[in-house]
Amino acid sequence: MRAPTQALIVIDVQNDFCPGGALAVAGGDQIIARINRLMTEFATVVLTQDWHPGDHASFAANHQGAQPFSLTQMPYGPQVLWPVHCVQGTKGAAFHADLHTDLGQMIIRKGFRPQIDSYSAFFENDQTTTTGLEGYLRTRGVSAVTLVGLATDYCVAYSALDAARLGFQATVLQDACRAIDMNGSLADAIAQMQAAGVILAD
Repeated sequence: MRAPTQALIVIDVQNDFCPGGALAVAGGDQIIARINRLMTEFATVVLTQDWHPGDHASFAANHQGAQPFSLTQMPYGPQVLWPVHCVQGTKGAAFHADLHTDLGQMIIRKGFRPQIDSYSAFFENDQTTTTGLEGYLRTRGVSAVTLVGLATDYCVAYSALDAARLGFQATVLQDACRAIDMNGSLADAIAQMQAAGVILAD
């Protein structure tokens, strides 16, 4: 077992982000066996789950004439408009069946507020609305987090950057993540994480 001060954060291993899903990440299901093994090594395991209402503002379908993957401006800044995905209560929003969710102690649902998207496990995209994860980890005595899941260049990276900003030692296990890699997003995310002191490991 890892030290009790370490936690594993498993990001968005959901059907819609795996092959066949509405916003599939290439090879998204290939990391699940690795994540299942990792979950047995940590005393604190947190799972995150994208959990959108159908009228979510980040869905291109809810903006007349907008195309998926285009960019728009929200009150909190630029926002990618996504295909409809991870709608609350749907099969797409469910965790992948092969993920051993019973090994987690907490599930953080994010993106459930209709007017704001949420990539990070710690904050929504306005960078001020919290998910409550920081407080949970502090009360569990956690000072270091290891992040795995989907997708490296969005929800994993945002979570790692916020963890570092909050003073946690943050490590991203790249072999237990997969990326969307859209318009150089992976290289940009890696550069930001390195600059913030996030440890990138395999």
